[in-house]
Amino acid sequence: MTTATASQSATQLPPLIPRETLFGNPERTRPQLSPDGKYFAYIAPDEKNVLQVWLRTVGQEDDRKLTDDQKRGIRMYFWTYNADQLIYLQDSDGDENFHLYLVNIQSNIVRDLTPFQGVKAQVVEIDPELPDKVLVGLNLNNQQKFDVYCIDLNNGAVEFDTDNPGNIISWTADAKFQIRAATAATPDGGYELLFRKTLDVPWETLRHWGPDEQGGAVGFSADNQTLYVIGSHDANAQRLLALDLASREETIIAEDEQYDVGGILTHPTTRVIQAVSFDKDKVEWQILDESIAADFEAIAQVRDGEFGVTSRDLADKNWLVAYTTDDGPVYYYAYNRESKSSTLLFSNQPKLEELSLASMEPVSYEARDGLTIHGYLTIPVGLEPRNLPTVLLVHGGPWARDTWGYSPIVQWLANRGYAVLQVNFRGSTGYGKAFLNAGNRQWAATMHDDLIDGVNWLVKQGIADPEKIAIMGGSYGGYATLVGLTYTPDVFAAGVDIVGPSNLVTLMKSIPPYWAPLLANMYHRVGNLETEEEFLKSRSPLFFVDRIQKPLLIGQGANDPRVKQAESEQIVEAMKKAGKPVEYALYTDEGHGFARPENRLHFFAIAEEFLAKYLGGRFEPIGDIQGHSGIVS
Repeated sequence: MTTATASQSATQLPPLIPRETLFGNPERTRPQLSPDGKYFAYIAPDEKNVLQVWLRTVGQEDDRKLTDDQKRGIRMYFWTYNADQLIYLQDSDGDENFHLYLVNIQSNIVRDLTPFQGVKAQVVEIDPELPDKVLVGLNLNNQQKFDVYCIDLNNGAVEFDTDNPGNIISWTADAKFQIRAATAATPDGGYELLFRKTLDVPWETLRHWGPDEQGGAVGFSADNQTLYVIGSHDANAQRLLALDLASREETIIAEDEQYDVGGILTHPTTRVIQAVSFDKDKVEWQILDESIAADFEAIAQVRDGEFGVTSRDLADKNWLVAYTTDDGPVYYYAYNRESKSSTLLFSNQPKLEELSLASMEPVSYEARDGLTIHGYLTIPVGLEPRNLPTVLLVHGGPWARDTWGYSPIVQWLANRGYAVLQVNFRGSTGYGKAFLNAGNRQWAATMHDDLIDGVNWLVKQGIADPEKIAIMGGSYGGYATLVGLTYTPDVFAAGVDIVGPSNLVTLMKSIPPYWAPLLANMYHRVGNLETEEEFLKSRSPLFFVDRIQKPLLIGQGANDPRVKQAESEQIVEAMKKAGKPVEYALYTDEGHGFARPENRLHFFAIAEEFLAKYLGGRFEPIGDIQGHSGIVS
């Protein structure tokens, strides 16, 4: 791009959106109705810009702060079935050892229900019939496994409930608050559906899924005669099934030939499954219970975008509904079922409402072996899709997928003048098991080919300037960035890796202890650490540093339990030793990604200047960012 063309592009683009608007905290987000419908809580920053839980009486403007987290900010919370009590989860500087906290909304007293050092809490179940209890998974006795404990919300007593033999990865309570189903990992890399008729009999196996299948329990019916299950057996995509526990017969409740079941909407007291979503190019709902058909019809008329029911009161008269779009904030509405009327509560980021944001278009192309690959393309507002500097933004997981909807990173890149391509490469989830399994043992191989084929497709269409394409991503996306610069060193002009592993051998050796049951599946999908170390090394960018030609920026959280600090530092060290261009930003109070806005603002400021240098896009000067923990070298 010549200087004249660059300045012409800059004048066609809308004004520069401040990073603070894109990467700062939301103004208000994630509202949840109390079970009695009297209050709703939500997350918002306090005067120190730390995210807290706030409370409002429905119909009033009496908002007040309930929590006082000092630094990291609260992101996960929910009501118990006791109208005065909320629960939230918080870890320490990104270590993912989440503690479960209880907040009384009348007294504002906060209590740590799981005050155990180095132990992770997972909420298993709460039940309207037992409002003072919560079932929690804790790796208290053994770091590798989560047993179930029952915690009394009144006095904080922690009682042992169910022993994990060591292989169970998720628990399911029945309609009487008893743990009677579980999903277990098996030595072949597959899964088993376990069930027990009563608490005093041994577990029995209802179904085994092989390593190329997926499945697990969803929940019990109100009479405990039916177990709802998701599984990809006897089909390509994961279906929702009803398993009759007396006859052991399965009935299909919802399915799609190509797409896996996504979200499941269940009635808050009757346990009836009412609707199921499928993530196609966009979310599509399948209504199973006609009693909500008119509600969905009414909700769909309120505004554009995808909608989801995020909260309901126990009487099921009032819902909270979130509307997601690709070019604006999330809008939250209160919906009344009797009047079929909707009232806007707030959007999560009002500053986005007036901005000129880019639209995210679903795209697909054919990979070199004929497989159809889906993804999303975002073109900067005001620019023609011709010969643009481009960022290939790769999702993490890799057993996850990109979806349609607003993304701060995508809008940031587009606003700076870059086309953005997001690719659901083989191995991504949601597209059925054939597509998922096509990624087995294909890290740095055909999974990477799919990304390169996407780049080639963009160039062939005339959209991307082949000399100005960067690769960027977090976690697996960070790994893909390292692969891009080592295995295909001529393709990209630069790379941005956020918490990406550089060596698959050290990655597998350093996983959290509670991932142990999942290792067999990882061996099946990636490569076997015990028998195939050389194969894993052949797919590890660390050993190919000599091939790197283009500059790399790496961001890492010091407390990341999944991709340890060493994963970034060993490749930084190797690159420096070899005289390769690398910049490194370490955040001392972060884990697998950047939770604190100060750290996000700092890293993306560095990344913005980095990308501008090598792709020629616009950037906002770094300025003085207070409170970040970044150490840049």
